[in-house]
This record gives sequence, structure tokens and C-alpha cells, in this order.
Amino acid sequence: MAAPASAHGDLWFRRFEPAPDAQVRLVCLPHAGGSASFYLPMARALGPAVDVLSAQYPGRQDRHHEPCIRDLGMLADELFAALGPWADRPLAIFGHSMGAALGFELARRIETAGAAELVRLFASGRPAPSVQRNENVHQRDDDGLLAELKALSGTDSRVLDDEELMEMALPAIRADYEAVETYRYADGPKLRCQVTVLAGDDDPVAPLDEVRQWRAYTEAELDFHIFPGGHFFLADHQDAVIGLIRDRLA
Repeated sequence: MAAPASAHGDLWFRRFEPAPDAQVRLVCLPHAGGSASFYLPMARALGPAVDVLSAQYPGRQDRHHEPCIRDLGMLADELFAALGPWADRPLAIFGHSMGAALGFELARRIETAGAAELVRLFASGRPAPSVQRNENVHQRDDDGLLAELKALSGTDSRVLDDEELMEMALPAIRADYEAVETYRYADGPKLRCQVTVLAGDDDPVAPLDEVRQWRAYTEAELDFHIFPGGHFFLADHQDAVIGLIRDRLA
């Protein structure tokens, strides 16, 4: 049976490949500056066994007219509210980079409220929540922000070189960087769900010693998976990552 309709949920989530008979629903959270379409290949590959919801943050693509949210906690609150109608079956969360920190905060809200059965958090390309990195990318000028995007190799160079496109995208990218760079972990109960951590072995944003500290944030099973590559190792190992998700959610 399909999830009930919700105007708020429809605003926040894109369901590219509906899988109404799936036993589990995977909520995918993009990186800073990312959009729901980043997870289109994952949605196609995991269906119909997994029903994939891809979050669309305000301020980009079809939500470009909405003000951006510059606070990670507020973003988690909005996503949690939008998720209600989709909690009719077990949930899992996949987040990359900023999405991993956001996924942790969303998981906390789900478990605290008892709003759904949360089976697993996939945290990709992000140090453990309490690791504090003194970063100020969001305070740089446009050229500095673009330089960071180019260094991480997560955005198509043709997009980065398109001045009109980047003029539209930079406000959302800057807001996302502000949200994640000003995020501060607050003490609270450990997660009860299982956690799978993914990382690139040459990721300057998420060094392996900081990634391994995720072990302290769940009472349940935690497993690590290290891939060759930098911050966007997902792009080079898409099949392996999708296979891992499929296996853990089987």
C-alpha cells in the first residue's frame, strides 16, 4: 500500500521510482549544494525492493524561490515533520557529507519521538558528529566558494564554468556550508539503530581517524567501509555502494 499523500512531504521529498510494495523506505540526504536528483541512480538501482525518498532542500531547483535554511537543526526539524506520512514502514537514512550530519540529527528525532522503526543510518563522507572542524567556506567570496567545489570534484566542471547556472546555485551552496560549518553536536542518548559508515581513503574533508569515531554514537552494530578516492568516492564506486546498501537492507 502506498504512503498517504502529504503536501508537506511532497514538497520535501522526491520519489523517482515509487516502490509501494517495498519492505523498507530509504531516506536520502544530499551533500552541501546537492539536490534530490543526486540520488536518482540509487533510486533506480534499489527499486522495487527499497522505496527511495530523496530530500529536496529549499533554495534549489524546483524550490529555488524558497529561502534557504542555514541551520542544520532547523533543517532536521523540517525534514522530521515532512517524514510523518512516510513512516508507515521501517525507515533507513543515507546521507553524504552534510547529509550524514543531517541524517544523524534526523535519526535522533525519529528515535526520540518513537515516530517510526529506524533500522539503519548510512553515514558517508563525514567525521563523527562531535568532531569540530574550524572551517569557514561559507564566509569566502564567490571565487573562494567555487574553488572549494572544484577541489572536492563533486560538481560537473561544465556546471562550475557556467556563470548563469552558478549565479543561481551559489546562494543555496553557501547556505548549506553555513549550516554544516556552524553545526554543533549536543550531548544526548546514543542511537539505537545500526550504523554503516562509508569513507574515501583520501578524503580531505573526512580523514579516517575522525570517521572512525562514529563508533561511539550507537548502541547497536556499526560497520565501516573504506573506498579508494576522495570526498566524492561515491561517484567512482556507485555499484559497490549500492550493493552495500542493498545487502544491509535485505
